[in-house]
Amino acid sequence: MGHLNLTRNSHFMAAVLACGERAALSHFSAAVLWGLLASHGKIHVTAPGGRARPGLVVHRAELGEDEIGKRAGIVVTRPARTLIDLADVAPRRTLERALDEAEYLRLDCTGLAPRHGRRGSGVLSSVLAVHTAGSTRTRSELEEMFLSLCDRHGLPRPEVNVHIEGYECDFVWRDQRLIVETDGGAAHDTRRAKRRDPVRDADLMIAGWRVWRLSYEHPFRGPETVAQQLVALGITPARRRAARAARRRP
Repeated sequence: MGHLNLTRNSHFMAAVLACGERAALSHFSAAVLWGLLASHGKIHVTAPGGRARPGLVVHRAELGEDEIGKRAGIVVTRPARTLIDLADVAPRRTLERALDEAEYLRLDCTGLAPRHGRRGSGVLSSVLAVHTAGSTRTRSELEEMFLSLCDRHGLPRPEVNVHIEGYECDFVWRDQRLIVETDGGAAHDTRRAKRRDPVRDADLMIAGWRVWRLSYEHPFRGPETVAQQLVALGITPARRRAARAARRRP
C-alpha cells in the first residue's frame, strides 16, 4: 500500500500521528511548516506523554487549545507558541529570522511573550525588546552571510532590503550614505542584470549614495578584508563608538 516517495508533509503527519492524542508538530518542524524557516533536520513533536522515538525529537508538554491549530491538515503549534519553543533551542539569529518571516507572512502571533521558567525566556525577551520584526529579513544565504559578517565584527546592522531612490537595496547605512549590494550569480550574471546594474548604481550615486557591490566570493574568501573595507568606508564597530563616547564624557 502507498509508495516510497513521501513528501515532507507526509513525514510531518506520520510523526504527529505516531505520538498519539494531543500531539502537535513543534519547534523547528513547526517553523518549517509555517514557512518561518527553510528546513531543518529531525522532526520535532510536542506531546503530553511524549517519549523517545527513532528519528524524532519528542518534547513532553501539555499544549493549550489556543496553542495548536492545523496547517495542511497537520496538527501544529500556532506561530506564537512555535516562536516561544524556538527560543529554547535555536540560536538567536535563527529566532530573529523566524520573527522576520512571521512579520512578512502576516502570521497571527498573538500571545508571543517570554514564559517564566522557560530556558529561552531571556533570549526571547531580549529579541522582542531590541529587534524590529521584519527589519533584517534576508532573501538569500549570501545576504544572511553578509549580515552575520557584520555581527561577528561588531559592525552596526544595516537596514535590509529597503527602497532608496526608487530602488530596492540589499543593505543600507543611511548616516554614512552607503549601500552594499550582494551579487549572487543567479541574479546578477544575466545579460539583463549586467545592463541594469550600472544604470541603477549611477542613479544612486548621482543622488549622493555610495554603492559597493560584493560578489559571492567576497564573504567566503576574505571576511576580515570585507570588514576592514567597511570600516574604511565609515562603518564604525560598536566598541570603537563606545570608546569615543566615553572620551567625550566630562
